Amino acid sequence: MDKFQIAVAKAAVLTEALPYIIDFRGSVVLVKIGGSVMEVEENLDSIIADITFMNSVGMKVVIVHGGGKAISKAIKESGHEVKFVGGLRVTDENTIETVRKTLNNVVNPDLVRRLLARGINARPIHGNWIFGAVKITEPDRGYVGRIVSVDARPVQQMLDAGIIPVVTPLGTGVEDQHLYNINADVAAAALAKELKVRKFALVSDMPGLLRDPSDETTLLSTLHISSVARLKSDGVISGGMLPKIDSCVEAIENGVRKVHLVDGRMAHSLLLEIFTHDGVGTEIIE
Repeated sequence: MDKFQIAVAKAAVLTEALPYIIDFRGSVVLVKIGGSVMEVEENLDSIIADITFMNSVGMKVVIVHGGGKAISKAIKESGHEVKFVGGLRVTDENTIETVRKTLNNVVNPDLVRRLLARGINARPIHGNWIFGAVKITEPDRGYVGRIVSVDARPVQQMLDAGIIPVVTPLGTGVEDQHLYNINADVAAAALAKELKVRKFALVSDMPGLLRDPSDETTLLSTLHISSVARLKSDGVISGGMLPKIDSCVEAIENGVRKVHLVDGRMAHSLLLEIFTHDGVGTEIIE
């Protein structure tokens, strides 16, 4: 391909993106970042670049992030065992402080710094400032909470001021004022629902929802929420995908227009999913 052909191809990409750029200008979009993509410099840099582009063309971006790999590493280094039940981390009194420090003092500041370095105004919001939670008791996972209230005012105030809020998945107990660990997908969905965002994108280390988890060619490009119950019974939706999909369904049922499961290992997957006709992940719709 010569230079002229390359230039024409680039122009075609921009032309395809233009209607989406116009349509989404001024819209609130929530991006949840999680999985091992946060541990790979190249992948994380690509995601931050995509968010920078989205912000620069007038989209109002909110980030909610996980920190699973970093938390597991910190827990192991503290001499405690890493446990999961039903796709959710068991968080006892010994590990909740490790979770807090890792999310609020390590992962969150790193994301904020990356955005600031690209000239984007970003600020931290610790989830326990805005999420009210109660203890999940069936099964008991320790200090793992279910969100029962969301105070989105600090987030909205930042968006109105042109700031990207970067939110940690923590909550404050409404009954005991204790700190609770919240599944990041669940926290992101709860905030997306409260803000009634235009788009909700979950970026992880998976291509999307796979009919066969061992075969990436079985990607479901579109998932209607009416199909979720059947896919659960078939075992297609299981393990860590359960809280993710349940949260997505709840978000759509409460005003979020579309949810996207995006593979953060693919360069600029966010832009490809949002600004092209075909997309690259799984789009969840009503």
